[in-house]
Amino acid sequence: MSRVEFDSTKKPLDELLRKAAEGLIQLPDFQRGWVWDDEGIRGLLASISRAFPVGALMTLQTGGEVRFKPRTVEGAPKASATRDPESLLLDGQQRITSLYQATMRREVVETLNSKRQRIKRWYYIDMKAALDPNLDRGEAIVGVPESKIETRNFGRDVVLDLTTPEREYEAMLFPVNRIFDDREWQHGFEDFWLDRDDRDKRGFYRDFYDKVLTAFSRYQMPVIELGRGTSREAVCLVFEKVNTGGKKLDAFELLTAIFATDEFDLRQDWLGTSEAPGRQKRLAKHNVLSQVQPTDLLQAVSLLHSAGRRRAHIAGSAAGDPPPVICTRDAILNLPLAAYREHAPKVEAGYERVARFLRAQRIHWFKDVPYTTQLVPLAAILTAIGDRWEEEAARRKLTRWYWCGVFGELYGSAVETRYGKDLWEVPAWIDGGPEPTSVRDAVFRADRLDTMTSRLSAAYKGVHARLMREGARDFRSGQNYDDTVYFEDAVDIHHVFPRAWCEKNGVPRARYDTIVNKTPLTAKTNRIIGGSAPSRYLGALREAGSISGDAALDELVASHAIDPALLRADDFDSFYAARRERLLGLIQESMGHSVYRGAGADETPGPVIDEEDDNREAFPQAAE
Repeated sequence: MSRVEFDSTKKPLDELLRKAAEGLIQLPDFQRGWVWDDEGIRGLLASISRAFPVGALMTLQTGGEVRFKPRTVEGAPKASATRDPESLLLDGQQRITSLYQATMRREVVETLNSKRQRIKRWYYIDMKAALDPNLDRGEAIVGVPESKIETRNFGRDVVLDLTTPEREYEAMLFPVNRIFDDREWQHGFEDFWLDRDDRDKRGFYRDFYDKVLTAFSRYQMPVIELGRGTSREAVCLVFEKVNTGGKKLDAFELLTAIFATDEFDLRQDWLGTSEAPGRQKRLAKHNVLSQVQPTDLLQAVSLLHSAGRRRAHIAGSAAGDPPPVICTRDAILNLPLAAYREHAPKVEAGYERVARFLRAQRIHWFKDVPYTTQLVPLAAILTAIGDRWEEEAARRKLTRWYWCGVFGELYGSAVETRYGKDLWEVPAWIDGGPEPTSVRDAVFRADRLDTMTSRLSAAYKGVHARLMREGARDFRSGQNYDDTVYFEDAVDIHHVFPRAWCEKNGVPRARYDTIVNKTPLTAKTNRIIGGSAPSRYLGALREAGSISGDAALDELVASHAIDPALLRADDFDSFYAARRERLLGLIQESMGHSVYRGAGADETPGPVIDEEDDNREAFPQAAE
């Protein structure tokens, strides 16, 4: 259960910055890098110089159940990394880092310009401008180059030189990195002007100190401090709420920081190094797995770990309900490192089997995977059953489960509970148990075919794959669509009755753009088809290919669940009705039970809801 203990208070800014310098305040390792730009830093300094609010910080006390690998704020002394922090900064990293680097270090600040290019700046306060009530305080905060020299005319004319304290005094530009330690600079400033018989500058400096510098020394920063009793999942949730403008924190980033306390680099395990590829690269050698995310692998690991705990509870006849098979974020955050070490290699091997399974279903390209989400339970199941998936009976049931998920459109959202049921029920079904929930729940409505128009629909991609799996061959070359042909000949989903012909003949887009009027074809075949009527392009295809006659061509067309006679007659309506029925039969066979034809299942098609351009933006390279 998520637990949050917190207190809110105000703390002096200089105290917070000194603790950051000493390593008593550090960052959790999942925090992204410091990225504030020059304008943001100057604006922050201007706001504090006017005692304006700049937002609250959020910290987490260390020493509790939540153990993250800490890291010091950027630019802190190396010795600070040896200290055990009192608290971790969850929100406010960029403000604290910017203020620390600009006000406390004696080194140049590395930042970004408006074009997001890296630059180095020293920051100053224009003392006269800061005391001028008619000027905006932001105009008084000045950033100068690393050399402390500004020039014009391509470097020939020096307009500002701050390379010595004396030149700072003369320009009346106060260095921001002296704000909390100004005494030496003050004495030098006053002596400089006394030597020039200008005694008024002492009073001027005191006025500047009272009206500008004291705003920094007296500034109280609001701090929300989470107690050490706050749970991991609560920290993650809280961080997401306060970090809406930054990189979204996921379970992988948080678990990386948790595992790092035990000297295990989860990020490196996933990404690898220049010498040794990580799990990501090893999986991505299979095109269909190139989009697998680290959280996907963690979910599969969590499923297997929790399934093992459930089996142990049942086998031991322990009291109480057995723990569920889960892969929620909370479950992932509580995943022991030992469990990850045990299951991650097995899950990686499970994903290798996923790639083989998808190839057998004629799914070759990652964009043609109906549900990337369904690969998580598939990988877990294939890990659990091992080589048994190659047995005919097991593979038949696994294939049916997979297509029930695709055509039942079960993995679009709120899928974590289903994942757990899948891992627990599908292997049991393979062993002779009852049908799993995902098979029983799957329903395909006949009228859904009339609204499937793009890859936004999992079932649309499912029909595409099933046609190839059932032996569809190219109209021109007569080749089956194995992975070599798929990539080398740029196979894609194309219209059977071309769009141009349909529009010319008054066929509504809501009808001609559905999967019923589409089929897998190579790019060259589609170019020959063009916008011609089927009766014309069939002849052109026969002449362009190596097809011996009309009978052979008709056989190729029929392999796509299309009646060639209806194409030769250019009869769109009859073609649509006949092919629709054949596709419904194909779906029914894939799922192992009837499609739904109840009330509303065969009404006139509604508006296009999956609209997407038919052509690929960029066709993938051949698989390795």
